[in-house]
This record gives sequence, C-alpha cells and structure tokens, in this order.
Amino acid sequence: MLLSKAKSGETFNILRIEGKEKVKKFLFTLGCFEGEEITLISKLAGNYVVNIKDSRYALDENMAKSIVVEG
Repeated sequence: MLLSKAKSGETFNILRIEGKEKVKKFLFTLGCFEGEEITLISKLAGNYVVNIKDSRYALDENMAKSIVVEG
C-alpha cells in the first residue's frame, strides 16, 4: 500500500521506496528507508505530516506516493 492511501494516526513499516533517484536519496536523508517505521500524523492540503525516528516532516503528495508501506 502507498503511504498516500493510509489513514492518519497509523504506523507502518516501510517496504520500499519507489520513484526517481533524487526522491529516493532525499527520503533516505530523512531516515525513510526499507524496514523503518513511519507514522502518518495528518494530511493537510496535499501535504503529509509524518513521524520518522522521533522527527516530524512534511512531505508532498508525490513523495508520499513513492513510499510503499505494509498494509
């Protein structure tokens, strides 16, 4: 399942990151990689607020669609 299809407040394990290499590298710098836990805190106006390793980040919809989670 893609992170963009998830409901707010749910925690998932990341299965893989898809998309362009630039997006993959950026998400990796945030700590977003295979096996890591990610929590979707909220969706607001096309932005996805997530919690990764005790830090919060806002991702746009394209990045959220690049993250494949267990679901």
